[in-house]
Amino acid sequence: MSRRFSIALALLAVSIATAEAEIYPSRPITIVVPYPAGGPTDTLARILTDHMSASLGQPIIIENVAGAAGSIGVGRVARAAPDGYTVSIGHWNTQVVLGATMDLPFDVLNDFEPVSLLADTPIWMVARNTFPAKDLKELIAWLKQNPGKATAGTVGVGGASDITGTYFQGVTGTKFLFVPYRGAAPLNQDLVAGHIDINLGMAAASYPLVRSGQIKAYATMAPSRWWAAPEIPTMEEAGIPGLYASFLADPAVRQQMADQGQEIPPPEQQSPEALRAHQQAEIKKWWPIIKAAGIKAY
Repeated sequence: MSRRFSIALALLAVSIATAEAEIYPSRPITIVVPYPAGGPTDTLARILTDHMSASLGQPIIIENVAGAAGSIGVGRVARAAPDGYTVSIGHWNTQVVLGATMDLPFDVLNDFEPVSLLADTPIWMVARNTFPAKDLKELIAWLKQNPGKATAGTVGVGGASDITGTYFQGVTGTKFLFVPYRGAAPLNQDLVAGHIDINLGMAAASYPLVRSGQIKAYATMAPSRWWAAPEIPTMEEAGIPGLYASFLADPAVRQQMADQGQEIPPPEQQSPEALRAHQQAEIKKWWPIIKAAGIKAY
């Protein structure tokens, strides 16, 4: 059986041929980004393409195919010829969550061949600069005093932001409204402009905005403080039971990724086998939680 490859922010996968013998690659490769241009997945893909093109000796073309929480872009790769020339870059949402929240015409685990874990970044809580709470405890208190009044941006419906936001509400006894966006770039634009209040999302998506002072961060969903922003406490430090959620060697590439808040995993975690095991473990952990909560994407 031929399978596609999918490249990921936390997952890298590609389609490969089993029948055609040729020197690979002998023509341009297309990387499908399942989100709009300007977001963290797109940024990572563009950092990679410069290095990949020089190393492989072939042009690398990026296609932004957004919509339906990333499933349209991933589906585009699932339908592509399994010859190794159509690659998908995705993350925890596209390669784990979608399989539990949507009826997909493809299998997120078995219809793709993993290549490598590219980078990792935690989930964190950020807010518009003018939001009144100065820390996470004050934020929770404000949300309890004003149920349903805050707006939380999410990338799509039934994705990672929805799942972590639903968990956060359940643990803290708070209530806020979800506002779906097609990608992180438009969400962040509205967060900076003050059109929405908060976001529980991939730290790398908003790290440059926190670093430049355009928005503020409250806490990370990680077992320890994040290396890129060590001044930001963890949820557990603020008294909330830990939900540890994250999105799944060239010095110049490493520095570019670090500037975006992306951490390159150690070599032993970059193999296809390690990525497959990681994806299987995440599916085993999260699918029962997602299905029990009745979270659906549309």
